[in-house]
Amino acid sequence: MKKIIIVALILLGGFSAKAQNLDTFFKQADAFFKANVLNGKVAYDAIKKDRSSLDEVLKTADGISVTKSDTKDYQAFWINAYNLSVIKGLIDNYPSKSPLDDKGFFDKTKHSLGGKSIVLNDIEHKLLRAQFKDPRYHFVLVCGAVGCPPLISKAYMPNTLEAQLQKQAELALNGTYFIKVNAKKKRVEGSKILEWYKEDFTMNGKTEIEYINTIRKEKIPADYKLTYFEYDWKINKQ
Repeated sequence: MKKIIIVALILLGGFSAKAQNLDTFFKQADAFFKANVLNGKVAYDAIKKDRSSLDEVLKTADGISVTKSDTKDYQAFWINAYNLSVIKGLIDNYPSKSPLDDKGFFDKTKHSLGGKSIVLNDIEHKLLRAQFKDPRYHFVLVCGAVGCPPLISKAYMPNTLEAQLQKQAELALNGTYFIKVNAKKKRVEGSKILEWYKEDFTMNGKTEIEYINTIRKEKIPADYKLTYFEYDWKINKQ
C-alpha cells in the first residue's frame, strides 16, 4: 500500500511540475508579447538590444511537455512557440528586411521547443494543421512579414483559445488586409494564403468564398471571381 501511495505522489508531483512549467510559459509569453508588440508590429530594435525576456521564455518552452490529448494546452503552446520562434529567428539575423533573407528560415533552421528540435514548417504543417484541420491557424501563426495576419499583443491561452481563433478569423475576413472586395467588378482579391493553403479553406466541399462567408458578416456573392494579391514579405517591425 505504501509503495502505491509513493508512486501516486511521484506521479502527481510530475503532473504538478508540468502544469507549473506550462503556466510559467504562458505568463512569460503573454508578458513578452504585451511588451514588444503594438498594432501587429514587433519592436525588433528593442529586443535586439535586450533579448533576455525572449531567451527566457524560449528556455521555458524547451522544457515543456504537451500532448495532443490536452487539446487546448497543446494548440496554444505550439501557436505561441511558433510566433516566438519566428521573432527569435529574425533577431538572430537582425537587421533583416524579411524572413526570406535567411535561407532555410522556415524549413532548415531548428528550434528547441517542447523537448524537440524542430523547424517552423513542421510546427505549422505537422503538429497543428495535420492534426486538427482548422483553417483558422492561418490567422494566428505569424511568419514575421507584413503580409501575415497581425501578431496580437498577448499570448494565446488554453482557456481563451477558441474565442481568440474566432476573433482573428473575423478580423481577417471582415477587414481589408486579408481580402479586398470590389463590388463594381464582382471580384474578390485575397491573400496568397488562400491560394497556398486552398485545401484548408475548401474542406467539406466548400469553395474559398463559401468558407469566407461562414465568418464574414457582409456575404460575398457566389459569382464573384477570386484572385490573389501579392504577398508582402517585408519584416513586420515597429
